[in-house]
Amino acid sequence: MLGARSKTPQKIRGLILNKIVSNSVLPAIRENLELSTDDGQTLVGEIAWPENKNPAATLVLVHPLPTHGGSSDSHVYRKISWRLPALSNFAILRFNTRGTTSSLGTSSGDFDSSNKEGLDLKAAVLKAKELTGQEPWLVGWSFGTDVILRNARDLNVSGVILLSPPLRFTKEDELARWRDFAKPIWALVPEFDDFLTPDQAKLRFSSVPNLRIVNAIGAKHLWIGESQVRFVLNHIVKIITGNENPLPEEFSGPMTRHNDLNRD
Repeated sequence: MLGARSKTPQKIRGLILNKIVSNSVLPAIRENLELSTDDGQTLVGEIAWPENKNPAATLVLVHPLPTHGGSSDSHVYRKISWRLPALSNFAILRFNTRGTTSSLGTSSGDFDSSNKEGLDLKAAVLKAKELTGQEPWLVGWSFGTDVILRNARDLNVSGVILLSPPLRFTKEDELARWRDFAKPIWALVPEFDDFLTPDQAKLRFSSVPNLRIVNAIGAKHLWIGESQVRFVLNHIVKIITGNENPLPEEFSGPMTRHNDLNRD
């Protein structure tokens, strides 16, 4: 058909380049984890290492609201874990907060509206530092941003990236504590977010002048679609590394496809 794109992999200078699509899983060393909290809960998680096991940076991902389906399997986080170890040499630690279930298993405990989830985050940060020797970057999405904003101010981290922050649980005094945070703190705010638009975010975050807001044109709270996912991943890499170049959309190495209907 005229104008149709070929699905045949491209060959450039002897390399076969395969298109990275929504369920592409790039090479990484993946290890299941158990995290122990100060109040005796056991959380399930995973760390995905670059194959050289010498990451340029470490990310701890804090997932969306578990009472509405959020978990370590939330689609943006799976794609970060599937792609960034190979494309950016990052180590990615994702985990389930207390009472949350995903393909990684179920964490003990009960949902606590971002209160005791602060102990979960602390356990994840300490585990990341233990495994990699690095102070991790925190990446929160929706509910995960409240967990970070309410509980991470005094943790040793390299920086904070907030995706679709709703500011549902975070109080003004908790937010104001970040005004003297010496590390980078960014918020990627969808233009059509259901809970906090970019203009609203400027007002709500006015007590944190060091927080930088990115207006994600055309995006929505859940970052549905490959173009929105690439926006998030490209900005995460740009913020952490300073590299302005977008991530490649093709990969020359081995690559598998995840099948939700046939999980291991």
